[in-house]
Amino acid sequence: MKIGYPCINQSLGKKTISTFRISSYSEEKLIKAVRYNLEVLKEILDYNIQHNFLFFRISSDIIPFASHPICKLDWENYFKDDLVCIGKIAKEKKIRISMHPDQFVVLNSPNKEVLKNGIREINYQTAFLNAMELDNTAKIQIHVGGTYNDKVSSWDRFIKNYNTLLSGEVRSRLVIENDDYRFNLNDCLRIQDKTNLPVLFDVFHHECMNDGGQSIQDAIRSVDNTWEKNKDGVLMIDYSSQEPNFRKGKHANTLDEGKFKNLIFSTIDFSYDLMLEIKDKEKSAIRAIQILDQLLNLS
Repeated sequence: MKIGYPCINQSLGKKTISTFRISSYSEEKLIKAVRYNLEVLKEILDYNIQHNFLFFRISSDIIPFASHPICKLDWENYFKDDLVCIGKIAKEKKIRISMHPDQFVVLNSPNKEVLKNGIREINYQTAFLNAMELDNTAKIQIHVGGTYNDKVSSWDRFIKNYNTLLSGEVRSRLVIENDDYRFNLNDCLRIQDKTNLPVLFDVFHHECMNDGGQSIQDAIRSVDNTWEKNKDGVLMIDYSSQEPNFRKGKHANTLDEGKFKNLIFSTIDFSYDLMLEIKDKEKSAIRAIQILDQLLNLS
């Protein structure tokens, strides 16, 4: 199992992502921001290597406004050496990389402009992973999208748009995940049956949905075979838990060690990589690694 956290490192003592308002866009600002972001990304990967975090989600904002028409910079070639270098580090240290577009990226939107913008964003993130020369185990995870008052039509629209509007190299990067109140795991599996999309399992979303009492083990068993291990890598799982005394669906501020141990014990028969979507990021990841080591030593 590889354990990681998303996007931001809070221990480095510096701003993790540099961006700016589109109203002040200039190529000079873009180049400066991207150069800074790539330098910090290298530092994060160095930190992760030291702490045995071999799974990391790169921020969508690593190239600010890359999917916006205002961006004319050929950033893939301008930063080619840096991107190849970072990709080489990831490959040599066997760090799994992922990305996750923002919520505005929905492939099932009936609004053509929203759909077009979403596809541009997915294309950009695919180009970024390609520029790092990573194989297709580096994934881009997306949600199905909105229900638009007709859930069946909405997932049918997702299936149609996925199968007809995306290039093969984009499709080879994408995975879908269950969300916390619209499309549950079984909905994702229905879509998978028509698209062959791997299904990423989000534990916390599954618990929020209270999916018919389906256990974590049964849920993982149902999605595990959607991943072709030699092509997609092992199953990816997102993990968090409910922050006490807050609205349902609020991610925990720090790792609930008891619940985490229960997850590990209950899924011991499965192979997967685990992304901790917990607010204190690498601090919880450090504790998770320690717990995992303790449990392995006990076994």
